[in-house]
Amino acid sequence: MANHTTNRQATTDSSSGVAGVIEAPSDSQSKHPGSILDEDRDTLVKLYRQMLLIRRFEEKCAESYNLGKIGGFCHLYIGQEAVGVGAISAIRKDDYVVTSYREHGQAIAKGISPKAVMAELYGKATGCSHGKGGSMHLFDTSLNFLGGHAIVGGQIPLGTGLAFASKYKGTDQVTLCFFGEAAVNQGAFHESLNMAQLWKVPCIYICENNRYGMGTSLERAMSIHDVSQKACAYDIAAEFVDGMDVLAMRQATEHAVKRAREQSLPTLIEARTYRYMGHSMSDPGKYRTRAEVEKYQERDPLKLFRTTLQENDILAENDFARMENEIKGEVEAAVKFAEESPEPDPRELYTDVYANPEGFDFTKSN
Repeated sequence: MANHTTNRQATTDSSSGVAGVIEAPSDSQSKHPGSILDEDRDTLVKLYRQMLLIRRFEEKCAESYNLGKIGGFCHLYIGQEAVGVGAISAIRKDDYVVTSYREHGQAIAKGISPKAVMAELYGKATGCSHGKGGSMHLFDTSLNFLGGHAIVGGQIPLGTGLAFASKYKGTDQVTLCFFGEAAVNQGAFHESLNMAQLWKVPCIYICENNRYGMGTSLERAMSIHDVSQKACAYDIAAEFVDGMDVLAMRQATEHAVKRAREQSLPTLIEARTYRYMGHSMSDPGKYRTRAEVEKYQERDPLKLFRTTLQENDILAENDFARMENEIKGEVEAAVKFAEESPEPDPRELYTDVYANPEGFDFTKSN
């Protein structure tokens, strides 16, 4: 299997130690520059609507968190919407998705309702994890969305196992396994990719390279800054994609899915992206400059795709306005649902923990 890796240039501000601004990959770097001509109108509108829904949902999450209605850690997907939406749009409903703790957007893209996600963030019984998972542990087996994992890189062996199970059972299901670039430094990443190629499993590893592992830039943490090049060590096919371009993400993932279904082979996709918020809601982001953030905001994935849709007469201003109003109502309905939903029953402490929870009396302390 030939590897498809590319080189890129990086700039580093040596005086401050923070990552410099990197422009989008050129068409010669990315094997799949997005082309609107390859998609029908309904698909294009759906892609934009999902991205906008995720953006407005996450903005409301930030508001609710600041009001004290969401507890614990809360990692927002603002800025990275094109990665999750583009990739998940390329798979079937019965395919698997497993990801990290920054998963609200991917959960919605896979089909979990905004109401079920928001209720989970509120810790309510109607949440997708029955109020016991919170922001970092969204889960829905009916949709084959298997987390939300808080351990950095912990989902990578699990994704490999899911893909192996599909091969073992003889199905043609594929697995998308999302993780950040900081997880690449974990041993589990290397062990998993080695095993995936040895056993030829249909797993697509998607590295959402937003350039920072919490507050540490990748230049300070990685000897090789091109994540896609790491696939060479395991003879795995790799793609380097502009993660701010939803069509590029969709088309690169389609290519990897075809390889996985037809040849049962893994792929590593490095999606260059950027988060506009801090690592979590408690992160003030002082490790990067305002100028850097503003530079990346010039390539906001929603703005880029909106311009593309307008220039190609797919949607007009009144269409965007109508969509904004619809999504605003949908997000407000999710908040209302979460606020009005009941707290989990205390007996839920024992469900999904013990095989026979009825054998325990939760009212007594022993």
